[in-house]
Amino acid sequence: MLRILIRKTMRTLFLTCAWIAGTATLSAQSSKPTPVNIDNLPNHTLRQVQNNAFQVGERSVYRLHYGVVDAGLATITVNQSEKKFGGRDCYHIVGEGYSIGSFDWFFKVRDKYESYVDKQAIVPLRFKRNCDEGGYLVNQDYYFFQHKRAFKNRKGEGFSAPANLQDMVSAVFYARTMDFSSAKEGDIFTIPTLVDDEIYKLKMKYVGKETVKVDAGTFNCLRFVPIVQKGRIFKKQDDLSVWVTDDAHHLPILAQAKIQVGSVKMELKEFSGVDLSSVKK
Repeated sequence: MLRILIRKTMRTLFLTCAWIAGTATLSAQSSKPTPVNIDNLPNHTLRQVQNNAFQVGERSVYRLHYGVVDAGLATITVNQSEKKFGGRDCYHIVGEGYSIGSFDWFFKVRDKYESYVDKQAIVPLRFKRNCDEGGYLVNQDYYFFQHKRAFKNRKGEGFSAPANLQDMVSAVFYARTMDFSSAKEGDIFTIPTLVDDEIYKLKMKYVGKETVKVDAGTFNCLRFVPIVQKGRIFKKQDDLSVWVTDDAHHLPILAQAKIQVGSVKMELKEFSGVDLSSVKK
């Protein structure tokens, strides 16, 4: 039982690098997608999103803590994809996390997430996940047919999907493009996200503006509380908070969670390829 709890805790910690996209797995609202023959589905026009938040060359490194112990490091990079899907240009966003120190000795983590994100619509066209979390292996490979509102898993099975369905990585980058300038405290933002063959309504509640100090410096931030299901890892729905820069980039700076056996935290250690001078104090 303890090992299962540790595994879930560490999984939550490392998924934090996707702006807590992985906490969608704890959401109370989820649904199983309907099997479909994708070839028989009608075509839809993809949206166009104004992206002033990120660009090719961005790199951010995060330090992960379990209590007072350094538990791991995670890196997220934005690359130009050499592959095109349906003739469309993509970002190739790669997130990698690994345990360090004493944690690496008794709970080795080697996680890699890859998302090929359409540059105009900011939706995934392919998602790959290869993880080893203390011997718990996860290998996933999804192809998204956004113009058909459908996706295929690694078995080649087709399923229906809502418009603009995100994966665990692309969800954070789409969220970064959103306009929060008129957000009021208590406003909730929802992003449909695919996690482990289920579709979740990832919900984030805006809390307000705060100044946050991390390894990379001190920043003016917006604070969000992802709405999660209490009683599993979290005691309360608001035991998880995420801070992002209060500018057009909305770069994740800090994520902190109270859990049943302590606390976990992710903080920005270093960054490049993004100008945060307007919010860094």
